[in-house]
Amino acid sequence: MRQVACILFLSAATVSVVRAAATPQLDPLLKGVEERYNKAKTVQVDFVQTYTDRSRKTTEKGTLFLRRPGKMRWQYSSPAGKLWISDGKTVYDYDPKEKRAEKSKFKDEEDLRAPFAFLLGKLNFHDQFGRFDMTPEGPDFKIVAIPKSDKMLYTEVSFVVSPDFVIKKLSVKGQDGSTMDYVFDNEKRDAQLSDALFRFAPPAGVEIVDSSKGN
Repeated sequence: MRQVACILFLSAATVSVVRAAATPQLDPLLKGVEERYNKAKTVQVDFVQTYTDRSRKTTEKGTLFLRRPGKMRWQYSSPAGKLWISDGKTVYDYDPKEKRAEKSKFKDEEDLRAPFAFLLGKLNFHDQFGRFDMTPEGPDFKIVAIPKSDKMLYTEVSFVVSPDFVIKKLSVKGQDGSTMDYVFDNEKRDAQLSDALFRFAPPAGVEIVDSSKGN
């Protein structure tokens, strides 16, 4: 799904619904999320990722590493050994079962993991989305964001934020009817993450398929 680079950077000019007298105003909550992540040099967080379409549902998990600017590593524990790595310019998508890694340019990447690199860019919630619906979810707050343009490749993004501005869950509904859900846990900011984490070193015998050529 192309051009979903602002998935985490949900923004709005208007607020549609705030449903509970005790619920804080939306703008201060979004501002708190912006400030939390804009000040971070790195983020490390465990994730559970579930992809659902009309015919299948798959769940994977692992640890996500982000480093400013735009570097990311999705390191999977299930399925073990799977990697998705970007240095901000090039992406490697490695499947150990297939003994194959696909190489592509980051700017051309359609995968829903790509937008997370921008979490360590400059978060601004007032760019991509025109309407919000915020409701309490236990001690947290669920925010549903509707994009300003119907030409985006997603129709809705929802995320759950804690009172201390941590993103705990994220769900993206695509134009094709698919849904990608993430649950995050054990977030660490400003951990020491080496450059080597964001460089792909293919194991012996791995085929590299370079789709970036000619683009």
